[in-house]
Amino acid sequence: MEERNLVEHLAAFGLTGQEAQVYLELFRSGTSNGYEIAKCIGISRSNVYKALEGLADKGGAYVTEGNSRKYTPVDIEEFCQNKIRSLEVRKELLMAHLPREKEEREGYFTISSDENITDKIKNMLNKARKRIYLSMSVRFLDQFQKELEQLAERNIKVALLTSAAMGEEETAREQRFKEKGVKIYHVPDKKNQIGLIADSRQVLTGEFGKGKDSTCLYSRQPNFVQVFKDSMKNEIKLLELEGKAGD
Repeated sequence: MEERNLVEHLAAFGLTGQEAQVYLELFRSGTSNGYEIAKCIGISRSNVYKALEGLADKGGAYVTEGNSRKYTPVDIEEFCQNKIRSLEVRKELLMAHLPREKEEREGYFTISSDENITDKIKNMLNKARKRIYLSMSVRFLDQFQKELEQLAERNIKVALLTSAAMGEEETAREQRFKEKGVKIYHVPDKKNQIGLIADSRQVLTGEFGKGKDSTCLYSRQPNFVQVFKDSMKNEIKLLELEGKAGD
């Protein structure tokens, strides 16, 4: 993975760009001081020292006192886990004290970009309690394999409408789904079109796989959910009549 990608991922854990660069250099060089790091990465010493102080404050480096002040990187797994643990605590506090909405929203909402749509799909799958209908191309399923398998293990009914598996990896994944009780229906490749119904209460539909240009409509509006559910159930009935169930 290129360094700029590593810097981007580290930034998601609260580091600035320069702190992330310094953190990576500490791993390459080992315990170092600001002067040594500045020579290696071409950043002014004043900025490197500022980044080192920030890194230490954020739990990314240990300080070693001696003839010169040196820094040692905190193990990446430990650093990330500490951040995740801190966020979990903050999440619990927010959930306990944030004002509640007076009414459940039943409008229509646009969700943009693959990243945000992926998060919404995973949240819908994780919170499902009874049944899931999911329609998407087989090429996207690997991103949601863990959540789908966990649903089956929780005895949540899963109906999956997807294109036929291509290649050994997709075939093996489909077999694992079947073994866990996922009902699979083979349909023509839907390309970027996706649809998801969770517990007959939520719908997500739109385009996925286009990066920042992807957009989906999300709704809990009962009439819209029912129409979308009826459409998908009719598609399943037709497939069953044609004998195209994957199992």
